[in-house]
Amino acid sequence: MNGLALLIPVALLLGLSGLTAFLWTLDNGQYDDLDGAALRILNDDDPDPPEP
Repeated sequence: MNGLALLIPVALLLGLSGLTAFLWTLDNGQYDDLDGAALRILNDDDPDPPEP
């Protein structure tokens, strides 16, 4: 029983901190451009190779 008295608040604290981190990422615009990174890899704008 003493173990539950410690584990339940720790679990609630970890869950609340995860939720807080997720809401912080939403607020800072981490998920605004989901297609940009996926399409950026297809861009073929490589610079010219160096001259020997």
